[in-house]
Amino acid sequence: MCLAAGTLAAGAATSPALDAVNRAAVLSRHAERSVLLGAEKAGARLVAVGERGIIIWSDDSGKSWTQAQVPVAVTLTAVRFADALHGFAVGHGGVVLATDDGGRTWQRRLDGIQAARIVLQQAQASGDAAALREAQRLVTDGADKPLLDLYVFDTKRVLAVGAYNLAFYTDDGGINWHSWMSRLDNPKALNLYAVRARGDTLLLAGEQGLVFRSDDAGATFRRIATPYRGSFFTAELDGAQDMILAGMRGNILRSRDGGVNWTQFATPQGASITGSLLRADGEVLLTTHAGELMRIAPGASSRSQTGARTDQALNAVLSVNAEQVLAVGGQGVALLKMGAVK
Repeated sequence: MCLAAGTLAAGAATSPALDAVNRAAVLSRHAERSVLLGAEKAGARLVAVGERGIIIWSDDSGKSWTQAQVPVAVTLTAVRFADALHGFAVGHGGVVLATDDGGRTWQRRLDGIQAARIVLQQAQASGDAAALREAQRLVTDGADKPLLDLYVFDTKRVLAVGAYNLAFYTDDGGINWHSWMSRLDNPKALNLYAVRARGDTLLLAGEQGLVFRSDDAGATFRRIATPYRGSFFTAELDGAQDMILAGMRGNILRSRDGGVNWTQFATPQGASITGSLLRADGEVLLTTHAGELMRIAPGASSRSQTGARTDQALNAVLSVNAEQVLAVGGQGVALLKMGAVK
C-alpha cells in the first residue's frame, strides 16, 4: 500500500511545525554562518543544509556560497545526491525535498501529514490492531516528527529514517512512498539516526544501542546486538561485513564479521560523535560536539586519533579535495586542511 505525495490536506491542524512546512525558507545574508547539520557533494558542487530550511551551495570549493530556493522553513538534517543533478534532503516535520538541478532549487516530496496517512493506510490493510493504534497516533500528532537521515540508492530509490521509528521508501523519486516501519522490530519506537547501504546490505543505527541489518535490500531486517547500549548517531558500512558505529560519549565500535563480534575503539575524549565520512581509501572521519575532527586510519581496529579542532560543535564532514575537508556545525561552514589530520 502506498500513497501519492501531494499537498497538505485543507483543514489539517495547525502547529509551528506545520506552519514551517508550508512556509518557504527566508533568504539570509550570511546563510553559510547558520547552524548546519548536513553536507554532501553534487558532482564538484558542495551542498549543505540546516536550520530554518537553509540550503546553500558552492562551486568554488567552499570559498563562497549561494542560498538555494527552498519551499519549507523547517530545520533540515541531512542531504544526499545520486549524481551531480539529482538529490534529496530530509528534516523536521517529516519533510523530504528533491532537486534535479544540483541543489539550486528544491521541491517537497513528503511531509509528516502525508507520512502518517501512508502508515494508517498500511495498518488498515494489515488488520493489525497495535499497528492501527500507532498509525492513528501519528495522524493525531501531525507533522511534528523529524526525519534524521537518508540513503539515496539512485535517482529513483530513497530510504529516509527518523524519530520514533520513522522509515519511508520510494522507488519513483518521491512520487509514491511506502512505510517500512512494520519491517523493524522496534516496539518502543526508538529513534533511527543513521542509514547506510552497500549493495543489498542495509545498516540502520539509532537510540539506546538500536542496530538493524538487512541482507536482502530491505525486504527483511534483523536486530544486531552490540556491547554498548547508548545511542549511535552515525554509522559506516565498508563492504558487506565491515561496520562502524559511533555516538554518545565518543563510543566507537567496529565489526568485521557483519555484527557477530565487536571491537571498542580508544578515543582521546568523550565528546559525542555526530557525523562521519567513509573516504575512498577506507579512512573514516568523525565529527564531534566538542569541535573535533577525528580519524580512523584504513584497517584500524582499536584506535582513533584526533586531527583538526574547531571552535564550534560539528555535525557533518565531506571531502573537498585531497587536501581539504568541509565540516559544518553550529557556526556554519569550516574548511579544514587534511594535513591537520594525522
